[in-house]
Amino acid sequence: MDTKIILSQSDLERLEALIERQSAGTAGLAALEAELSRAEIVDDDALPADVVAMGSRARFLDEATGQEYAYTLVYPHQADIAAGRISVLAPAGSALLGLSVGQSIAWPAPGGHAMQLKVLAVTHG
Repeated sequence: MDTKIILSQSDLERLEALIERQSAGTAGLAALEAELSRAEIVDDDALPADVVAMGSRARFLDEATGQEYAYTLVYPHQADIAAGRISVLAPAGSALLGLSVGQSIAWPAPGGHAMQLKVLAVTHG
């Protein structure tokens, strides 16, 4: 089941440039390309406020455990999990990209199992 995702035109352009600069086989590249290929692209000023975009902070819930997480979606060179910044090339980063509040995703977790995550809130800024 593909969940509908939305991207701004400027995020799409920056992410396509990022993909072009990466070496073939770079971890996460195929997942990001797949996300971009299925996204609805909108003008920057038409991006809904509740959509996870580059630089936005998403708060989400593990529906199985009730545990909440919050991460800012960033480019690979800005990633720092300890500081709450997740790369768009990480499996969870590309999975969160373009989701809206209320949508759920299966997030690949360490150890090979998937967590069902629901987006609770998005802040831009």
